[in-house]
Amino acid sequence: MITICVFFLAGCISIGVGKSKSKVKLTAIIVKHPLTQDVSNMDWLKEAEKKAGVEIEWQEVSSDWEKIKQDLLFSGEIPDLIIGPNAITDAEFAQYPGMFQDLTELIEKHGPNVQQMFQDKPETEVIATQLDGKIYGLPKYQPFGTETATRQFINKQWLDQLGLEVPTTWDELFAVLVAFKENDVNGNGDPNDEIPMDFAPLGMGGFNFFHPTVLLGSVGITITNGGGQGYFVENGVVKNFFIDERAKELITFLHKCWDAGVLTEDILSRDYATYQSVARGNGETANVGFTWGWELSERFGNTLASQYVSLPPLQVSSSSDKQVSWSYDFYGLTYGANMVQMSATAKDKDAAMKFINELYDPIVSMQVLFGSVGSNISDNGEGTYTVLPPEDLGMDPATWKWTTTWGDNGPMYIPDSSQITPSSDLEAIVEQTKPLKAALDGINKEKDVYPEIFIKYSPEDYYVLTQLNSTLMNLSMGAFGKWITEGGMEEEWDAYVQQLESIGITRTIDMMQKYYDEYQENKIDF
Repeated sequence: MITICVFFLAGCISIGVGKSKSKVKLTAIIVKHPLTQDVSNMDWLKEAEKKAGVEIEWQEVSSDWEKIKQDLLFSGEIPDLIIGPNAITDAEFAQYPGMFQDLTELIEKHGPNVQQMFQDKPETEVIATQLDGKIYGLPKYQPFGTETATRQFINKQWLDQLGLEVPTTWDELFAVLVAFKENDVNGNGDPNDEIPMDFAPLGMGGFNFFHPTVLLGSVGITITNGGGQGYFVENGVVKNFFIDERAKELITFLHKCWDAGVLTEDILSRDYATYQSVARGNGETANVGFTWGWELSERFGNTLASQYVSLPPLQVSSSSDKQVSWSYDFYGLTYGANMVQMSATAKDKDAAMKFINELYDPIVSMQVLFGSVGSNISDNGEGTYTVLPPEDLGMDPATWKWTTTWGDNGPMYIPDSSQITPSSDLEAIVEQTKPLKAALDGINKEKDVYPEIFIKYSPEDYYVLTQLNSTLMNLSMGAFGKWITEGGMEEEWDAYVQQLESIGITRTIDMMQKYYDEYQENKIDF
């Protein structure tokens, strides 16, 4: 026996030498959803480890990853594998040279499933490959992504009770919200517990979770991936809605809603869990009138979902003739960057790559997303599968998925040819997205979408963008929050824009324009 010290969780592991059947010991971190169960309960994962001939000591992280990550990177001691969506960024690969393993040769030796993904979907190799040609992190591909992550919902039961029509403009929506506030529309005898409009907290992941930004589609702005850091493309020109005059219309509308009392007082400060639970009401009593989300049952729970309907994009007013748009999120929903990476000091890189390769087996990948075959997925024979309903009948399918497996946080390759009947929420989304179809179809995917996931920045530019965007985001979120709740935007807008320009927002826009233009010139057809 020899003893090898592994610089992870401060321990030493003994590995037998010369024993052909011994498993290779590996260490790994999985950055998972807060609802996700312990990995030791995942049968599919045990099988993947067994097939790869490894035994993994897992560290599971569901909060404070950025702090944990920085401590690991600063120490120079990382586990053999790190798994999670963009858990390590391209900028960090450049910032910590020599810490992560270039996987190129290992993929050639032990990665037939990864090679198949690259062959079938060459864009995944584009996502994986750094400017110097090296591969430090591997992407994912899942063919169930829709064009948008956000739909807008209204309580149709409340509308019917008040004899109101489904709103088609911001003005009509405002009138409906006021009516929701002034009447005990949920009929529980409490005239003050209704929340006419609800949206995700302003600070939860930045504008990625600030749902009202989709209303910018009403003024002709096509945001991507929930708004990102304010950047968008319009007719091939990169812009940022943090300093776009049209954003003032949205802020003015939200401030009007605040003044009318149709938003809760803590709407900008409560946590995401509270935001989610409030919409699920109490039994058959709904609390929320109008909101945004992924899917009806996921947003409102199984009991209340039937009270709501999805809406098309709204015009600002009946006199508006602007072409409406919506949030286009297809790339972010279908692909993922840097889902798994390997330490350059991994003790057995061949074994680690064999395990990574298992994750990209289509059958394993299906279980990465939906859970184990048997308990979560039915094997119907002849290569066909059906995702089963939740065992917990009180839980919606989208939430259930997160409790049983890695879900969207895992590395995977599910081919387009896979014969899988997905979970009912993914099927329901098709119907709930129909009201948005005209707006989504009207988006020019070449000239009005910033293809962030396919663009690789130089280490120097990535560092500059990261630093500047952090400062810009903090200032903009603070200003938007203040203007929504306190007003003062008109008096302060010009000085605010000047401050962002002095920090460098024009510089970041110019840098992203350069990369966007280069991408358009050199892109391959997917």
